[in-house]
Amino acid sequence: MTEITDDLPARLMHEEHAGWRAIVEGRGGEHYQRAMTRDALMVVDGAMLGRDEILDAFRSGPPPWESYELHEPAVIRLGDRAGILVYRAVARRGDDTVNLRMSTTYLNEGGSWRVAAHQQTAA
Repeated sequence: MTEITDDLPARLMHEEHAGWRAIVEGRGGEHYQRAMTRDALMVVDGAMLGRDEILDAFRSGPPPWESYELHEPAVIRLGDRAGILVYRAVARRGDDTVNLRMSTTYLNEGGSWRVAAHQQTAA
């Protein structure tokens, strides 16, 4: 069993940056297919998406973000094998800049941190 230790904030930030980099590089669907739990959910403006819908959105959605920044991270520990990363994100595509409040719930499954739920709200 992998236990949560004091490096949890750094570990979850590492995982979140990996996801953002994959999105910026146009590999979001590929990354999250591996990085999500089987029953993962994403809550976005006006929708709640299951795993298949999330992957479809990455395949058919608008071009990936060109850049991103993560600010004000905080971690909520949920027992020995789960945690929530909460932060503010700034993402840019062309002249479009969005400010978001995000939370990602991670579960440790077999030694890997996987996304179980993700929520984003306009800041």
